[in-house]
Amino acid sequence: MSPRRRTTLRDIATSLDLSVNTVSRALADKDAVGVETRRRVKAEAERLGYVPNTMARSLVLQNAMTLGLVITNPSNPFYARLISAIEERGRTRGYSLMLMVTEDSVDNERRAAEELMRWGVDGVLAIPVQHGAEHWERLRKSGVPLVLLNRDLPGLDVDLVGVDYYAGAAAATEHALSTGATELYLVEEDLDISPVAERIRGFRDTLAVHGLDAPDDVVVRVDSPEDVSVSVPFDPGPAYELGAGLARRAGPGAVVLAGNDYHALGLCRAFAEQGLRVGADIGVIGHGDHPFSAYLDPALTTVRLPAPEVGRAGIDRLLEHVETAGGSDGAGAGPAHTLLPPELIVRASVPRTAGGER
Repeated sequence: MSPRRRTTLRDIATSLDLSVNTVSRALADKDAVGVETRRRVKAEAERLGYVPNTMARSLVLQNAMTLGLVITNPSNPFYARLISAIEERGRTRGYSLMLMVTEDSVDNERRAAEELMRWGVDGVLAIPVQHGAEHWERLRKSGVPLVLLNRDLPGLDVDLVGVDYYAGAAAATEHALSTGATELYLVEEDLDISPVAERIRGFRDTLAVHGLDAPDDVVVRVDSPEDVSVSVPFDPGPAYELGAGLARRAGPGAVVLAGNDYHALGLCRAFAEQGLRVGADIGVIGHGDHPFSAYLDPALTTVRLPAPEVGRAGIDRLLEHVETAGGSDGAGAGPAHTLLPPELIVRASVPRTAGGER
């Protein structure tokens, strides 16, 4: 059976013995169409299964009412919440969302940028791979506004909306020190991305402020999987694998900061298997405040990230560019970098020594 032909304005007009222009104006609730005619047109459109052709409309209006969102891996709970906030905000403003996933591949990201240019989206939000900006420059030169989320791309003169990861790591480090921690470690992904770099910088700078040494080996890197896939969620396994060795290094009263709550989960399991009681013998602080964190035993102290706020601020900024005259992306004004503050959530996974607060 051949597919059914799409119902057009002309089909409605023929059925009602009206002009195509009258039908179009009735469906758009324009003036100069009587109430009864408008009712008849809408009823017939529903009967015939008429759906407006958004692509044809965009050619006429030169506005697709569609935004592109380029993201690395939606299995990251932070990004899942970010996507939801962006889609909801865009929907209330009349925009649809076209999602492209790069899996942290430059080739995939380049392909996504080119596809979005071909589709003629009105603007793009992107979490960049952070290796190469040529394709983003081409997109901007084509007249498509671009706003970066969560990761900076030095040399690309565009707005950024993200999280103040430096402040989050600093707050977590300050909290560990306030409990009387004797040793501190930071477990981080082995990725060359700005959130990781900023957490490491916040950790080291806070130790320096307190006059404490931070040798290279206090930052422990977790091997990232060679094959990153959207079908594979964040995994506590790699941090669990190195947890036994870290347990042997850490002395009584040590606190380990983890770059995400999944790593913290793996470390908690490894420490328990080595006979260390998290929250009593050793402390663990996560990053992300993922849903399971409050239900661990002991409940995980962690850094809550403002994912919905980043999403809403990012799309609002993008739509400012899209909806200004000519769709200008603010050339000449200079890029605006907005970093939203995270929140330290104190629970029970960090012990307090007999010495009390520092």
